[in-house]
Amino acid sequence: MVNFLWITGTVASVLLIVLILLHSPKGDGIGAIGGASQMFASQKSAEKGLNKLTGIVCLVFLICEFLIGFGIVK
Repeated sequence: MVNFLWITGTVASVLLIVLILLHSPKGDGIGAIGGASQMFASQKSAEKGLNKLTGIVCLVFLICEFLIGFGIVK
């Protein structure tokens, strides 16, 4: 069981890195000063799906590492 958690945690960590790098930059730059950052606040459906997938993979990673770290599964 521990080997399965190690493999799952490793795959989730690599996938998490890739998913985070796929996100579009949300830096407002100087436009945040004048309130222009609110002009383009809507997200596309692909971005919403990417956010959900990133959250799920992050949760899987955290659960695997928690179980391994505290030695709950032997």
